[in-house]
Amino acid sequence: MTKSAIVYSTKDCVECTLVKQMLTEAEVEFEVRDVMTDRKYQKEVEAFGFMGIPVTVIEGKAVKGLTPELQELIEKLKEEKS
Repeated sequence: MTKSAIVYSTKDCVECTLVKQMLTEAEVEFEVRDVMTDRKYQKEVEAFGFMGIPVTVIEGKAVKGLTPELQELIEKLKEEKS
């Protein structure tokens, strides 16, 4: 089964943990890509135009941090699945 989202994060990132918690509570499946374990993940984040994390990608749209835009993408995804 394909994951609905990708979360670029690191192990000790508090904001990353909150993003993953938000996705879990919304029952959105996601893949975690730890930018500290693979340089290609950091390059992927940079390709989206960001230098930091968390970066969440839903349906090809990348959002940095915990933002209203992220919440909107999650809600849209939930609506499409119901």
